[in-house]
Amino acid sequence: MTGHTAAAPAPDDAPEPPADINAETEDAAEAGESSEGEGLPEPPHPVNWNLLTADEAKIEWRELNKWVNWLRRTYGLPASVLPPFWHRHPELVWELSALHLHWLCAYDPEENGSAPLGWHRDFAEARGRLREWVAASGTRLDRDRPTRQTAWPGEKPAPPVEDIVIANRDADFAQFTGEDVAARRQAEDDFYAGLNPDTGELP
Repeated sequence: MTGHTAAAPAPDDAPEPPADINAETEDAAEAGESSEGEGLPEPPHPVNWNLLTADEAKIEWRELNKWVNWLRRTYGLPASVLPPFWHRHPELVWELSALHLHWLCAYDPEENGSAPLGWHRDFAEARGRLREWVAASGTRLDRDRPTRQTAWPGEKPAPPVEDIVIANRDADFAQFTGEDVAARRQAEDDFYAGLNPDTGELP
């Protein structure tokens, strides 16, 4: 037996670092393939959840969920930092989405070698914010409730919030995100239905 140990295999759901787009383009050119960008992964970009189309949201939900699962297992994060029903809380979605983008950029092959250390430094700070939002929202390991809203003067009182027990997290994620995608698609259909069929402009 030597003094070297074999590297542990990566888990099936481990996210892959961004691909080296330049290298892939060069390989395609050498093989006589089109280098117009078809089939190549897009570079990391900020995700504005308010502006996503239905198709874009479907992809982003899937990718973020895959990465969050990898994150919680890799770093052993408790539910007080990363609860199972984070997808139900916009404040957690935005924070985790930004952290995901930061991770993608930090581990890009073209990035500076110290970038991963910077990500871990910011990750430590982000965990503090996650703890605060999880505590304020009241979401727990086996149950959830909407984040409490404060009604401003002149607004209707915020509806009462009640805990709901959720037995299957993955099923809840699929249902919740499916409804989100369907709502976005309906909004798109309503928008296009309102266009002038002759000019394509709003009436």
